[in-house]
Amino acid sequence: MKLGIVGLPNVGKSTLFNSLTKAGAESANYPFCTIDPNVGIVTVPDERLKLLGDMYQSKKVTPAVIEFVDIAGLVKGASKGEGLGNQFLSNIREVDAIVHVVRCFEDTNVIHVDGNINPMRDIETINLELIFSDLEILERRISKVAKTARMDKEAGKELALLERIKAHLEDGKLAKGFEVENEDEQAWLNGYNLLTYKPVIFATNVAEDDLADDAANNVGVQAVREFAAANDSEVFVICAQIEEEISELDEDEKAMFLEDLGLKESGLEKLIKASYKLLGLISFLTAGEDETRAWTIKVGTKAPQAAGKIHTDFERGFIKAEVVNYKDLLEQGSLSAAREKGLVGMEGKDYVVKDGDVILFRFNV
Repeated sequence: MKLGIVGLPNVGKSTLFNSLTKAGAESANYPFCTIDPNVGIVTVPDERLKLLGDMYQSKKVTPAVIEFVDIAGLVKGASKGEGLGNQFLSNIREVDAIVHVVRCFEDTNVIHVDGNINPMRDIETINLELIFSDLEILERRISKVAKTARMDKEAGKELALLERIKAHLEDGKLAKGFEVENEDEQAWLNGYNLLTYKPVIFATNVAEDDLADDAANNVGVQAVREFAAANDSEVFVICAQIEEEISELDEDEKAMFLEDLGLKESGLEKLIKASYKLLGLISFLTAGEDETRAWTIKVGTKAPQAAGKIHTDFERGFIKAEVVNYKDLLEQGSLSAAREKGLVGMEGKDYVVKDGDVILFRFNV
């Protein structure tokens, strides 16, 4: 999974990136501190892996990973060259979802590019810049497709679609609200990689005092929640400054620190949950002496396609999947004991993999 982090300058974007990835991206109290995009890889915390790895005494434990891309802060008029312009947006065209960091805290020591705190105005500013960037992509595509549209029926259909999407964006609407008419249009739309068509997770960056009650009384956060609900987006509350402190601690210290703050999980854990929910993802597990590993798949994936995540040969030569829930496996202490209790199923090609399934694939090529 790959997530792109966007936001205005000085909203806590690079501080959040640093804390999530411990990548040490530069973070300071002035606009455009991030010039080149920062990329960091984060492992997905998963207690199931450690427990299974201990049980099997695995030589290696491999968690799922998320790649984060942090780009320079955008400002109003970036598409026209204001600030550092929007040239960095191309770096997040390939991401699965966008994490939009929104400032919901007051601090006179941290300047705001627009002079005051207004989360909804900030969201509108970023959305407009993403729309302008998408319009550039569409115009280039229109120019290309128009050359063959008169002679080619399919090109003519695509050109009509492009013009409709362009008009939709020019009305100030996001591509994700655009309605396609058939499967061909859906395939074309998917292929354009429009930023405003990507799923969005809003990271509302609050002061430490707002963390314990999940910012229940923060007016800005409530406004973002209402906006997200109306736009099929996810929201999570974070204090980037606290996350940076947490990132320096070991696991035991981290647990104590969170408890002192009245929190059950870190911002990274909140973000991962929101990402998996938004993108419809789950993890299945493989376990053994050599390696215990988590594999990320879409909800609804069937056994052969899950096997293909490990190796294409597994999918091509799929015979059966030996499946046990990780809790049952841990309780029984071994796969053979779980088999004796009838807790292991032999599943075929139509089996839909569930979150937390531990699977041994049988295949032949």
